[in-house]
Amino acid sequence: MTLASFRFPTQIRFGAGARRALAEVAAAGVRRPLLVTDDGLAGTAAFALARATLDEVWPGAWRHFGGVHPNPVEADADAAYAVWAAEGCDGVVALGGGSAIDGAKALVLRIADPARPLTAIALDALPERVVPLCAIPTTAGTGSEVGRSTVVTVPALGRKIVLGAPALLPGLALLDPELTVGLPPHLTAATGMDAMTHAIESFVCPVYHPMCDGIALEAIHRIPRFLPRAVADGADLEARGEMLMAAAMGAVAFQKDLGAAHSLAHPLSTELGVHHGLANALVLAAVVRFNGARDRALYARVATALGLPAGDDPAGAVADFLEAFNRTIGITRRLRDVVGDEARLPDLAAKAFTDGCHLTNPRPCTADDLLGLYREAW
Repeated sequence: MTLASFRFPTQIRFGAGARRALAEVAAAGVRRPLLVTDDGLAGTAAFALARATLDEVWPGAWRHFGGVHPNPVEADADAAYAVWAAEGCDGVVALGGGSAIDGAKALVLRIADPARPLTAIALDALPERVVPLCAIPTTAGTGSEVGRSTVVTVPALGRKIVLGAPALLPGLALLDPELTVGLPPHLTAATGMDAMTHAIESFVCPVYHPMCDGIALEAIHRIPRFLPRAVADGADLEARGEMLMAAAMGAVAFQKDLGAAHSLAHPLSTELGVHHGLANALVLAAVVRFNGARDRALYARVATALGLPAGDDPAGAVADFLEAFNRTIGITRRLRDVVGDEARLPDLAAKAFTDGCHLTNPRPCTADDLLGLYREAW
């Protein structure tokens, strides 16, 4: 039997008002935190609520970097570090969606090693904790607040890369549904399908991790119950909270690893600017059918978690459900609507093949397979 390693160390505070647990960060000794966000968050109600809490906990002391790109780039870490160093900060608070939290994690890498490119940092040599990091999600999708990786676009490589180390795992995650109330329906839907993709791909990933399998199945069970409610009524705090929990569960589960849907989704974001959750939603059903063509029983427990009769073709039932569920939550576009020109697909497939996520897909993929999956989703 192969040796395996399991770890679930993140402290989580969950529920309306959980943002007030920032006081725990101050109590642990942080005196001047740097708040890291993307540039679109500053005018939102979520930012106002978080700012009020920061002012209560660190009056006049906290600082703000709001320059993280929607798909974080390596330069974001350098720009944030310039503020960190100039202001003498001693902790990081990440506020926003997965991009902001990934940007904050990239900053942690830069703090650990100010000189080298991110790709040259010896991740295995990092200490257990570089700097106190607290993550506060304002979307329910990536689950980056409980993950130990950051996804960053490196222009020199022309693609996204995943950098992972225990030092990037936030020490505290605050899941406060009041901070997600203002998320528009289309982003609520897209981020929710990101969580769904994480849970499904991690469950069928062949890496041995039965603890993650159980968490993934529970996330799969919860999302159809609560995502339509969150899309229909953004002020439904129960639905918002349960989707935050499902997103965190999906991210805990994918420490197993992911699959071909993510390899297909990443170039759609880096090359075309497609929201990552939407990209996953557009390709997931095709990947399920592709995997199920080799092993139709692979998705039997996924079908059960979704409340579907497994029948003779669980993978087909799951794929049909996902396509119908997309329409239920307002995702009606297909791949053609975001790519536009079918002639771009071979180049996108070549980039998808360089992405490591497909290496843990339950069915091995060639570059031609990935091109076929794009065409299936077209």
